[in-house]
Amino acid sequence: MPQEARRRSWAAGRRAGGAWEATALCRRLLSWGCGLWLVLGGMLGSPVREVGARQKTQPPSQVTIGGVEDVILLPWGVKLPARIDTGARTSSMDARNLKAEDGIVEFDLPPAYGGLHLRLPVAQWRTIKDRGEPQRRPVVELELCLGPKRLRILVNLVDRSHLRFPMLVGRRVLEHDFLVDVRSERLLPPTCPGQTP
Repeated sequence: MPQEARRRSWAAGRRAGGAWEATALCRRLLSWGCGLWLVLGGMLGSPVREVGARQKTQPPSQVTIGGVEDVILLPWGVKLPARIDTGARTSSMDARNLKAEDGIVEFDLPPAYGGLHLRLPVAQWRTIKDRGEPQRRPVVELELCLGPKRLRILVNLVDRSHLRFPMLVGRRVLEHDFLVDVRSERLLPPTCPGQTP
C-alpha cells in the first residue's frame, strides 16, 4: 500500500471516531479473533469499544447485598444473621447436638435463634477443610429467603458456636443472582413472598 493511501486510510479511521485504532490494535493482538468480534459487533449495531473496556451495568436479575445479611429459614420462619463470604465455596450453618443416622440428620439451631429442633434427610456428605483440618460434614437442602429471593441451597452442618454468625453463605449461592458490597451490612432485609418473619 503506497504511503499516501496509508495516510488517507488512517485519517479516515480517525474521523470515524477511533474505530481504526481499535481495529489496528485488534489486528496486532488477536488477528482473526477481534476481526470476528468487530464484524459481529457491527452486525448487532453495537459501537466499537476499546479492547478491555468493562461494562459497569448490573444485570436486571442481580441484586446487591452486604457482607452481612439476615436470612429467613423456610418454612420455619427463623431469622438468622448470615456472613456473606465470596471466598468460601459452600454454605454452612450452625447445628448443635448434631446426630446423623440412616441418612437422617437431627440437630438444634442455636438457643439465641429459638433452639428449634430439626430433622432432615442428608443430601450428601462433604469433606470440608477447616483451618487446614479436613472434616466430614453432613449436607442438607434448605430453603431460605435472602433479600427478595427465595432460594433452595445445600448447606453443610457444623457447630459454629465459636463463630460470630450462625450461617455462612458461600459463592455457589451467590454467583448468578447477587453482587456483594463487602463495605456494607444488611442492605436488603428478607422480603420473599409468603414468608413469615
